[in-house]
Amino acid sequence: MILPDLSVAERHRYSRHLLLPDVGEDGQRKLKAARVLLVGAGGLGSPAALYLAAAGVGTIGLVDFDVVDLTNLQRQIIHGTADVGRSKLDSARDRIAAINPEVRVETINEAFSVANAQRLVESFDVIVDGTDNFPARYLVNDACVLFGKPNAWGSIFRFEGQASVFAAEGGPCYRCLHPEPPPAGLVPGCADAGVLGVLPGVVGTIQATEAIKLVLGVGEPLVGRLLVYDALKMRFRDLKLPRDPACPICGIQPTITDLRETGAFCPTREKGDSPLFLGEIAVGELKARIDAGTAPVMLDVREPFEAAICRIAGARLIPLGELPARLSELDPDADIVVYCKTGGRSSRAVGLLRQQGFTHALNLTGGILRWISEIAPSLPRY
Repeated sequence: MILPDLSVAERHRYSRHLLLPDVGEDGQRKLKAARVLLVGAGGLGSPAALYLAAAGVGTIGLVDFDVVDLTNLQRQIIHGTADVGRSKLDSARDRIAAINPEVRVETINEAFSVANAQRLVESFDVIVDGTDNFPARYLVNDACVLFGKPNAWGSIFRFEGQASVFAAEGGPCYRCLHPEPPPAGLVPGCADAGVLGVLPGVVGTIQATEAIKLVLGVGEPLVGRLLVYDALKMRFRDLKLPRDPACPICGIQPTITDLRETGAFCPTREKGDSPLFLGEIAVGELKARIDAGTAPVMLDVREPFEAAICRIAGARLIPLGELPARLSELDPDADIVVYCKTGGRSSRAVGLLRQQGFTHALNLTGGILRWISEIAPSLPRY
């Protein structure tokens, strides 16, 4: 491969890199020639994109289809207050250009999916996984394994972060760590569980570091190792993660040989969409029943501090963790509509209720955030 030359301005910009024996001019030319794909322009993708751009990675691909929300700004530092309501891709592209106009940005305004995964992964050198749900993580992993591209992976939850490099030659993949995803709704996302704002900055920067090392071919990437970061204790742990011979995709006898969806996405849908399941009710239908005087029992399964921020008038609060022990407080013959913040916890609650004979329990599609968006915009969001 013929590496591109550096201009005089680039030698000046990257002078601190050129002083490093492990980088130097040849290494900087490798970075200029590199193509790195970031799946997600959110919490993890923000710091990764900023530092990859500053480092001089020649082409950065961004995959996202979301818009900037005010709640993103606590951690997604590539976006600013003026970007609220804008496409995350447009916002991120402008910020990258402001940092380093020499970097080419390729934006892909789509969800990362079975339909586009091969095309995207094959056209980049390193993949940085900044996704926030299990199906996407498995899909990114599987595409990297099948098409031979290293995956600089990261994950965050509340005060803890993890990072590794999957699908590198001879190393493990994400399925070696987690062969199958947990049941849908079992592990809450950041929207339900919360996340310390600086945490994705730490983990995303680690992902960018690993991507740069992979491009340069220097150091010891996190291949076969899982780095665990505890922000509360300010402690890093480095755990060995060997390749699993029985792994369903990278093992000796793989059973997964093509791309497929794994697990279920959280039930988040756009305004006007109908509920996904027969066990759900749309916010408009609930409002109509309330207005008609035939309101069902409304059950809020969030935590008390969430209910103190906003609630649907007349709802009864029983946090999900307390629900199994408090079923006797509910009438199994009543019409019950269960809600949480976005629909994940309430979906689990409805499953529990129906198993216990509450056959008329329904999940409120989109949770209280959908209720606020479509029915009660004066209520505060969180």
